[in-house]
Amino acid sequence: MDWPRAIKGFKTYLKLERSLAANSIEAYSRDLEKLYQYAETLTGKPSPTKFTLTDLRNFINWVNELGMIPSTQSRILSGIKAFYKYLLMEDLIAADPSELLETPKIQRKLPDTLSIHDIDKMIAAIDLSKPEGARNKAILEVMYGCGLRVSEVTELRLSNIHPEIEFIKVTGKGSKERLIPIGGEALKALKIWTEQVRVHIDIKKGEEDLVFLNRRGSRLSRVYIFLLVKQLAELTGLRKTISPHTFRHSFATHLVEGGADLRAVQEMLGHESITTTEIYTHLDREYLKSTIIDFHPRN
Repeated sequence: MDWPRAIKGFKTYLKLERSLAANSIEAYSRDLEKLYQYAETLTGKPSPTKFTLTDLRNFINWVNELGMIPSTQSRILSGIKAFYKYLLMEDLIAADPSELLETPKIQRKLPDTLSIHDIDKMIAAIDLSKPEGARNKAILEVMYGCGLRVSEVTELRLSNIHPEIEFIKVTGKGSKERLIPIGGEALKALKIWTEQVRVHIDIKKGEEDLVFLNRRGSRLSRVYIFLLVKQLAELTGLRKTISPHTFRHSFATHLVEGGADLRAVQEMLGHESITTTEIYTHLDREYLKSTIIDFHPRN
């Protein structure tokens, strides 16, 4: 089997068998294209079924020499392992050459966290005299109030907002749905946007159920929300590296610092593993100290 056919079959498998989101499938494909490019540089240009453990180790070294950071290498490696599991499952190979491939050690770098005061300042900096002001305020309130990913914000549906029970339903990574409580400020901002501003927009066909739209009645792009957050950070003089994900991180951090159970935070963030949630819940030393003092039986 040649590389293009193998990659095409793998993409179909990810879509139909594993029900991965389009973004995830695209990421896997790009990483396999790198392996394909590397194979083309080798003597004999081995097909995917002819690759050995040594070939794969040499490929990882090649990626490292290109200057890719450990987290990127780790993601590429994850895609390779999934690819060879697929080939094994399809009986295209007798043994998985990636089984003993080592994952590079990743230093966990925690993103900046916004204080509640920082978030209030950014929301206050939104010009509510403009039609998009109500929408932008609702976006920030929902991102912080529910800990959503930027893609979950752009895909949020009117039919999935349930103000009567104060919950929203979102579709996260791997097309997995989850219910998240939504607080008063976020609900209030959503109501103003949907009932006072959005109703006056001429909405394009097929976009009627999307919550956040641009002035032309089309869905908002992820890039727009990145630019919005960056602009508001500059307006308020914040010197941190801020992105939409900073609001998600702040959501989790503030919950845990307030005493929320880590499992509950994991559920709201949509993490499969509790260890992923722990990355989002770095706690300052004073909070850890006070937790031990307050709850340890010897104190």
